[in-house]
Amino acid sequence: MHELGVVFHIIDDLKVVADENNIEKIEKVTVELGEVSTVIPHFLTDCWKWASEKQEFINGTELLIETIPAITECQDCGKQYGTIAHGRICPFCGSEKTYLVQGNEFLIKEIEISE
Repeated sequence: MHELGVVFHIIDDLKVVADENNIEKIEKVTVELGEVSTVIPHFLTDCWKWASEKQEFINGTELLIETIPAITECQDCGKQYGTIAHGRICPFCGSEKTYLVQGNEFLIKEIEISE
């Protein structure tokens, strides 16, 4: 389960932001998670609950996850399609010359603090 490592990375990034901005407590964190990012949302949430309890500045902080759909584009016909539904092979022309346009991201989108 690499989600715990991902959570530790998020916490490290949040700590830098908190220190640079004199933030004592973060109330909510929103992350964007691609459908094919290899991070499993419910594992991430479970790891977050465990790890955030050990850091005062994020103890009780809500973690929100927004899913970024996986989209693939075909190099032969130029059309885009849902990666999860069709995989690597273009459903329009049958080409295997495709590439992922979006859907493997993992980003901290928003941090909310109390005033």
